[in-house]
Amino acid sequence: MEKVVVSLGGSVLVPGDDDARYLAELAALLRDTSRHVRLFIVTGGGRTARYYIETGRALGIPERTLDEFGIAATRLNARLLAASLRGAANREPATTYAEAAMLGRRRRIVIMGGTRPGHTTDRVSASLARHVKAARIVNATSVDGVYTADPKKESRARLLPRVSFEELVRLSGERHAAAGPNVVFDPVAARVLARDRIPLAVVQGRDLDALRSAILGEPFHGTRVGD
Repeated sequence: MEKVVVSLGGSVLVPGDDDARYLAELAALLRDTSRHVRLFIVTGGGRTARYYIETGRALGIPERTLDEFGIAATRLNARLLAASLRGAANREPATTYAEAAMLGRRRRIVIMGGTRPGHTTDRVSASLARHVKAARIVNATSVDGVYTADPKKESRARLLPRVSFEELVRLSGERHAAAGPNVVFDPVAARVLARDRIPLAVVQGRDLDALRSAILGEPFHGTRVGD
């Protein structure tokens, strides 16, 4: 059975827009697709993480501590998703790649959040995919793929249906220095994918048809990153 890592952005999971209905439908989708692939889901922190990070930064709290706030938020979201799955996944989020891999030997759905300061959930997803030898990563985000520019700011931005690993590295930039970055994909994670040639699908996480198709390796609306 193929292994698929799903990076589920907090901005998709709990943006404050009919979240309970979405979570119920997402849980049903994950249970269904887990009959065909083994799922490893990494949850982001979203607005909860941003609130604590931005408030803490205004108070002059060190970036490492702000990262720890963000990690706590990702794990809170992981617990919410696990609860919505009603026993189909581990109740407490895995905190290491080894723990996630071990859980994956007896569960069809494994959930984890952030791991340690300085590592975004994109980077966690890339490292987890490498650790469990996943067939692909699905990045479920708040936009429907990779664009030539930020589509929320630039009306002329074009969706790129296919991107090479090298193009993803270029689009992701060099690095981020602060907690809670908002980038197309984490720069370190992009380099991990390029080095190990792990295919990536970028989809709008609330487009459940696109999400299902990407998870199952079928044609989808979004961006396919790979050779």
